[in-house]
Amino acid sequence: MGKQPTIIQRFGSWIRSTITCIDTAAKRYDDVEAEKLHRIDWARALPFIAMHLMCLGVIWVGWSPIAVGAAAAMYVIRMFAITAFYHRYFSHRSYKTSRFAQFVFAVMGNSAVQRGPIWWAARHRHHHQHSDDEEDVHSPIRHGLFRSHVGWISTRGAYAYDAKAVPDLLKFPELRFLNRFENLVPLVEALSLFALGKVLHAFGWNTTGWQMLIWAFFVSTIVCSHATFTINSLSHVWGRKRYRSNDESRNSLLLALLTFGEGWHNNHHYYPGAVRQGFYWWEIDLTYYVLWCMSKLGIVWDLNGVPERVREANKVAQT
Repeated sequence: MGKQPTIIQRFGSWIRSTITCIDTAAKRYDDVEAEKLHRIDWARALPFIAMHLMCLGVIWVGWSPIAVGAAAAMYVIRMFAITAFYHRYFSHRSYKTSRFAQFVFAVMGNSAVQRGPIWWAARHRHHHQHSDDEEDVHSPIRHGLFRSHVGWISTRGAYAYDAKAVPDLLKFPELRFLNRFENLVPLVEALSLFALGKVLHAFGWNTTGWQMLIWAFFVSTIVCSHATFTINSLSHVWGRKRYRSNDESRNSLLLALLTFGEGWHNNHHYYPGAVRQGFYWWEIDLTYYVLWCMSKLGIVWDLNGVPERVREANKVAQT
């Protein structure tokens, strides 16, 4: 039997694991052996599990219209930030903006607790290159529904990303900082919501700090996360295909409403560079409508459209 680690060694290991939750550069997986890439990394998985458990806090803190309304508002803001900024801007560069706005967009996306903008974009670009093949870590066709939806996030392989896929983003030090300290913005966000609840309660509003923290941060974060994850999982098994593609991406009105336009997934995989994922007027794409308004205000510009010749070609069925 091998020598058992001492208490000091165990404490040091715990400290190193804790640091990886704060500084993502503290531990890398680029050189992890292939057979270990799909193993669960508990040091990083446990905080995600804990966030789910914190949602049970509603049993003790109760609810109020203010807290539930704040949770809904946070869902709307952060879901829009994921689809408009993390996805359509950082991952696909489907429009342009200023460097200042880019940083604001990155902070807003980071507040959704779906890791840093560089990691998100790199993983998503990899997904498009390998959609539904063996290298696509969140393909339900290859790896099953549970792993495609949420299981892959906790594996060692999920924490690495290909820097060669995102040279356009790595040149910005502010984005590298957000990517490295990915939990900083969510921590400030959580503390701010708690403080807001305390202040509102002090002024006689019907809510508390803990109530705002549980509802507006934890519940909203988990609902937003799982809504986002449905595009990885359900959008590749549920819905209808309009365009021929090398994967099983599908269109779904229900998922489009839930994720502000992301549910038109077959459209997106067919022509990923478009800022609009609902290709036809009846395909509701709330994110595109807001981005269009932002373009009229000069916040964003050069929105990539869908040429009619592209939109009308390569169809397999009408939806």
